Amino acid sequence: MVQDRISRLRDFISMKGLDGIFISKQENVHYFSGFTGDDSLLLVTGKKAFLITDSRYTEQASAQAPLYEISEQKDGLIKHAATLSKSLGMKQTGFEGSSLSFDAYKKFVLLADSISAWVPVSLDRLREIKEQEEIALIRKAVEISDEAFSDVIGFIREGVSEIEVAAHLENRMRELGSEKPSFDTIVASGARGSLPHGIATEKLLKSGEFVTMDFGAVYQGYHSDITRTVVVGEADEKHRKLYDIVLRSQMLGESEVKPGASGVAVDRAVRNFLKEYGYGFGHGLGHSLGLEIHEQPTLSPHSTCDALMPGMLITVEPGVYLPGWGGLRIEDTVLVTEEGSEPLTKSSKHLIETGRRLQCAIFAHVSISIYLQFINL
Repeated sequence: MVQDRISRLRDFISMKGLDGIFISKQENVHYFSGFTGDDSLLLVTGKKAFLITDSRYTEQASAQAPLYEISEQKDGLIKHAATLSKSLGMKQTGFEGSSLSFDAYKKFVLLADSISAWVPVSLDRLREIKEQEEIALIRKAVEISDEAFSDVIGFIREGVSEIEVAAHLENRMRELGSEKPSFDTIVASGARGSLPHGIATEKLLKSGEFVTMDFGAVYQGYHSDITRTVVVGEADEKHRKLYDIVLRSQMLGESEVKPGASGVAVDRAVRNFLKEYGYGFGHGLGHSLGLEIHEQPTLSPHSTCDALMPGMLITVEPGVYLPGWGGLRIEDTVLVTEEGSEPLTKSSKHLIETGRRLQCAIFAHVSISIYLQFINL
């Protein structure tokens, strides 16, 4: 697997006319070598591959990155890397412009004075199409977040704080094998639901409020991302109508995810649907994920993705946000397949009212295909 990634990296180096490339972004160090430590660099040329690290990580690096020559630095990471580049006679050299700090870049230029041209590059697009091993790890991360959601429904009640809900979710994901949360867990209830990124606070949940939970697990470095919105107690007519509109927009978005569809087109279809009801949202419809929680491609008015391809992962997460009242969002992680798409997220998307748990338990077993018979797409 890593050998194939190095081959693609060398094709990229050749295409760019480079002698080699320094890789500093931690996720890319992991992807192209298998090494999971930090404070390290990769230096890859057409024939050589070095992992530059210090004594804390040399044993780990040797075990995790057997295709790389481990080069131990004792006098500073950049100084060592610059000296190594000189010994290789590198001239046209690539570096990750979005990852390397300006101060580090200036130090590199000063110390590696034999390099005649520094070329900023991005390697993230080489990670867009996931390998089967990566998809399996993301599936596991999604399963963990699905189970955590199922568990937290029994915990949500009036008087519990948003922070307690977030802690319950994160603790349960840990118990199920998550290394850490994918990001700061979002729990936004009542009027705070109009905040798309409303990180959990000490606010107490109240009956008759929406509570939106956006969270994810990390399994062996790979992320999941799910959003569900439920009603504390029982829903009123406004809750039901608004939820139905957002649910239909979300399912429409998933139906538009298929090979060949552009990120702009999928996003536009959902926005046009919500516009018919007088609603919209300011954020993008979705993003890919993997070793990072936000990756390329994206679904948005500014997406650079001309055509989704099998093996890509994408979230579909429309929302409606009404300042002073609240809001909601529904999000699944979706795999682009040869035939269309497959939602990896399995948590039920029907409107859950915590005051009607018996009804919820019954409907949780109703498949989306059956539910579709009762909504007008």
